[in-house]
Amino acid sequence: MHHAVELSVEECRARLTAGTVGRVAYAADHGLRIVPVNYTVSGDAVYFRTSAYGELGTHAPRTEIAFEIDELDHQAHQGWSVLATGTAEVVEDIDDVPGLRDEANPQPWAAGSRLLYFRLRWRELTGRRVGPG
Repeated sequence: MHHAVELSVEECRARLTAGTVGRVAYAADHGLRIVPVNYTVSGDAVYFRTSAYGELGTHAPRTEIAFEIDELDHQAHQGWSVLATGTAEVVEDIDDVPGLRDEANPQPWAAGSRLLYFRLRWRELTGRRVGPG
């Protein structure tokens, strides 16, 4: 059995920056929802795209959301997770975010128009790991 170890903000940021897929948790009319999204990090914020008329696009703007990434090794019983929390902001002009239109633009895997960009400037960034080293 391994003890959980808290990750520093720097370790959390490094793991967050290295990833491309995470999960957004938000409140909808019928309760809490968690959906996967492709994302990128710029500055102290996570950026992701969705459909303007989908549930996430409808319910998340200007609300508290959580964003999580993780990596698990079921055989070795080890892994880590990083959680960012804050208020979801709609990005009105993606040209205001350096690199977002080019190399840092998150590319959704899901089909359909996903032109609504969100920014999550984390108010809190925490993480834990379980396992050796």
